[in-house]
Amino acid sequence: MILPIVAYGDAVLRKKAEDISKDYPKLDELLANMYETMYGAYGVGLAAPQIGLPIRLFLVDTEPFSEDKDFTKEEQEQLKNFKRTFINAKILEETGDEWAFNEGCLSIPDVREDVFRKPKIKIEYQDENFNTHTEEFDGLIARVIQHEYDHIEGILFTDKLSTLKKRLIKSRLANISKGNIDVDYRMRFPSMKKKR
Repeated sequence: MILPIVAYGDAVLRKKAEDISKDYPKLDELLANMYETMYGAYGVGLAAPQIGLPIRLFLVDTEPFSEDKDFTKEEQEQLKNFKRTFINAKILEETGDEWAFNEGCLSIPDVREDVFRKPKIKIEYQDENFNTHTEEFDGLIARVIQHEYDHIEGILFTDKLSTLKKRLIKSRLANISKGNIDVDYRMRFPSMKKKR
C-alpha cells in the first residue's frame, strides 16, 4: 500500500527517532509498504519519519542511479545491485574530504541543492531479520545512506545549506509546508493535520 509522504514542516521530521525491536508490530507489512511508497515516488531512499513514524528505520535502493552515464561501469554496477533495509542504524565514522552533490528529498519536493558530505562511512545496523552488520560504504551509496540516516536523527538536507541558500529557498519551503505545491505522489502536509 502506498503511504502518504510527510511534507516539510511536520514535527515528526524533526524528532530523533527511537530504536525498534524484533517484535515491532507488522514490521514486514510496514517494510513492503515503505518500498512500494518509495518506488511510487521514484525515490532512492525513504526513512520511517517520512511516513510519520519516529522510528530508526530506513530503506535504500540506488538502482535508478545506475543509468547515470556520469558514473563508471563499475560504479553503475554497484548502484544497480544495492538495495538494503537499515534498522537501528548508527554511523560510527565518516571520513575523507567533503564533496558536493545535488540532493533532493521526497519530503521537500522540487527543491534541489548541493550538499557537502564526507565520501566514506562506517555504519552498524540491523537488517530486516535483525541480524547485525558493520559495513563501510563510499561514494553515492554512502551519500544516500547519510541522507536517510539524517532523517532518523531529525535532520533535513536543507539544514546543511549556507545561510544565504536557506534564505533563498525559505518561501519555497513555506509553500511546501502549506501544501501549495503539485506533486505526483501522495503527500501529507502539516496544514492537513490541523484541519482534522
